Amino acid sequence: MDNVNDSASINERSKSIRKTLLQERQAILKEAKTEIGNFVKGDEKQLVEAAIDDGDWSVVDVNEDIILQKLHHHKLKLNKIDEALRKLNDGSYGICDDCGIEISEARLRVLPYAVHCVECKEKREKIEQVEKEQSFQ
Repeated sequence: MDNVNDSASINERSKSIRKTLLQERQAILKEAKTEIGNFVKGDEKQLVEAAIDDGDWSVVDVNEDIILQKLHHHKLKLNKIDEALRKLNDGSYGICDDCGIEISEARLRVLPYAVHCVECKEKREKIEQVEKEQSFQ
């Protein structure tokens, strides 16, 4: 009987995680569509039409860069969410990609699309920091 209860509990957990991931995915898509719509229909056009000198054009360029960076960030996050949904389907959700150990519930509650446990993520961040520092030398 415990196996039945455990199975039901795991199924409920999976449904809850899937719902959270899908809600976050929808929110990101909605925000991205709004940003794209604003970009295409006129907010950017007003800046372009008002641009007179190089300083104005710099503002237009920076504004475009910010919008494109936000859209890129949305794309990366959507990819992570899609990967988490795939892992949920194949049964590998919540397992660290690096060490194969279970990712803590606390971490997954905060970041439901996490693919690394805290320890492995910290190692990766340290390596990235060292590589960044060496690239500046």
